[in-house]
Amino acid sequence: MSALPAPVPRHLAIVMDGNGRWAQQRHRPRLVGHRAGARAVNRCVEFCLQRGIAALTLFAFSSENWRRPAEEVGGLMKLFLGALEREVDELHRLGVRLRFIGERARFDAPLQARMQAAEALTAGNARLALTIAASYGGRQDIASAARALAEDVAAGRLRPEQIDEDALGARMALADLPAPDLFIRTGGELRISNFLLWQLAYTELWFTDTLWPEVDAGVLDAALADYAVRERRFGLTGEQVRHPSGRTS
Repeated sequence: MSALPAPVPRHLAIVMDGNGRWAQQRHRPRLVGHRAGARAVNRCVEFCLQRGIAALTLFAFSSENWRRPAEEVGGLMKLFLGALEREVDELHRLGVRLRFIGERARFDAPLQARMQAAEALTAGNARLALTIAASYGGRQDIASAARALAEDVAAGRLRPEQIDEDALGARMALADLPAPDLFIRTGGELRISNFLLWQLAYTELWFTDTLWPEVDAGVLDAALADYAVRERRFGLTGEQVRHPSGRTS
C-alpha cells in the first residue's frame, strides 16, 4: 500500500523578522534589508502556489511599528507603495487574491487608494488568498470585534446572551478563512508578537534562526516537513484523532 501524502497546511501565517539585522550584518541601511525582504515575499508566494497552500498571511507592519524612527517608517511606506505598483498585476495574473488587514486609516491617502485598488482588481481570484497585516495588532483585532458586538447590543440587533466564541470570531479579521494551520517566525525570536492572537489558538508554531531575506523554498519545506509529522489533537486524545470512528483495528 502506498504511503499517504504528507499533509499540507491550508493556511500559513508568517512573522517576517530579520530584515534590519540582515542589513546590519552587511553594514547597509535597514531599508536595504526591507527591500531584500520584499524579494523573499515573492519567493514565499511562489512556494505557496507550487505546494497548493490556499491562504498565506504575512505580518508586514505591526501597530507598534509606528513607534520606529520616522525615517525608517517613511521609507517602509514608500517601499510598500512601490511594491503595490510593481507586483499587483503579476499577482492578479497568477490568480492571487490580495487584501489587507489592520488600521488602514493610519496610512496616507495615496497608499490607501492603492491598497483598495489592489483588492478590487484581485477580488475574484481563488488560487491563493494572500493577506498582508499592516498597521495590525492582535489585541486591536479582538477589541475591534468586541466593539462591533457592543454596538449591535446597544442598537438592539443582538442580545448579550447571544455573544459567544462564534459571534466574536465572525467579527475578527480573516473570519472567512480557516484558522492558520502553521505559524512561522523567522529571525530567531520565540514569540508571536501580537499577531493573530485569536486565530492562532490551535496553530502549530515553528521558529527558525534564518533571517527573513534569506528564506527560500528549502527553509519553508523544512517547516512543512516538521508540520507533517505533528499530531493535531484540538483537545482530543491521540487515540481519538487516529481512530475517529472509535475502532482501533
